[in-house]
Amino acid sequence: MARLQAQPPVDTVLIDLDGTLIPMDQAAFIRAYSEELARFLRARGWEDAHAAIDALMRSVFLMIQNDGGATNRERFWAAFEAAQGARVRALEAELDGFYGRGGGFDAVRRVLGPARDVRGLLALLRRGGRTVYLATNPIFPAVAVRTRLAWIGLTEADFAGVTTYENSRYCKPNPAYYREILRRLGAAPARCLMIGNNPSDDMSALEAGLSGYLVTDYLENERGLPVEPYRHGTFAELMAFAASLP
Repeated sequence: MARLQAQPPVDTVLIDLDGTLIPMDQAAFIRAYSEELARFLRARGWEDAHAAIDALMRSVFLMIQNDGGATNRERFWAAFEAAQGARVRALEAELDGFYGRGGGFDAVRRVLGPARDVRGLLALLRRGGRTVYLATNPIFPAVAVRTRLAWIGLTEADFAGVTTYENSRYCKPNPAYYREILRRLGAAPARCLMIGNNPSDDMSALEAGLSGYLVTDYLENERGLPVEPYRHGTFAELMAFAASLP
């Protein structure tokens, strides 16, 4: 495990969701999500559902490049409408049902791995009055975040706040995403820790002055970046690290 220079005591913890708290492989998640979304679209008369999903994914890519001039939600729907026409606007309200509990998206939980002690981890992270904030990449609406939290027995109330595409103007790996959260919390970056499973998306927090911990069980590392520069370990090792925080 890499040794890092001593940091001031941590009073704020940001933590990722998919692959960090939720035990799942990102590729399996995307496949299952695409299958359920295609089924949802075909049931509503979208004859070429796969073309619509391709356009949706391109719109997500454009949203990830958001520069703060609009919310992520606004950026996504503007791009999706430009690609698929005005009919997509009627889709937004229907997608709330898709993403909600019992909707097609809820079936994606089939890709989850063995349950982990996420409540125990959060309890350790909160010790000493630390603030714990859910820093999931804000490319989904709030309803989809709530559904994913329910998969592991959590709710938004378990966190000081949650990033969603409605309340965010940046995405990972842009360091401005982390600065936006810190401004919201009134937190000092030197006292903040980011926990995640992607060295590009999550460890870009270090560029904003935070420290980091990279969880390796479901590592997302499409760029093949080295993990050695970061404090890292399995979920079990993260639990031990959290217990050791002063």
